[in-house]
Amino acid sequence: MAKISGKYETIFIVNPSLEEAAATAVVDKFKSLVVEVEDWGKRRLAYPIEDQTEGVYTLVRFESKPEFPAELDRIYKITDGVMRSIIVSLDD
Repeated sequence: MAKISGKYETIFIVNPSLEEAAATAVVDKFKSLVVEVEDWGKRRLAYPIEDQTEGVYTLVRFESKPEFPAELDRIYKITDGVMRSIIVSLDD
C-alpha cells in the first residue's frame, strides 16, 4: 500500500554573517509548514563551511506526503543563507 504521509525531521544551518532580520526571514520561510521548531542558536561547526566556523542551527519536525522532502531539499539548496541541511524520515 502506498504511503500517504510521513513524519520527518530536518536540520538546517543558516550563515551567521547574515543580518539578524535576513537570518530570521530564512528560518520563518520554513516555519509555515512545520509541526515543531527548535532554535538551537549559534554553534561551532565541525569544519569550516563557506569560510564560516559557526552557524545558526534550526531543527524542524513536520508531516508531509513522501514527495515533499525532495522538494524541500531543492528549496534549501537554492535559498541564500542556508549553508547545509539534512532531512530524515522518522517513520519505520
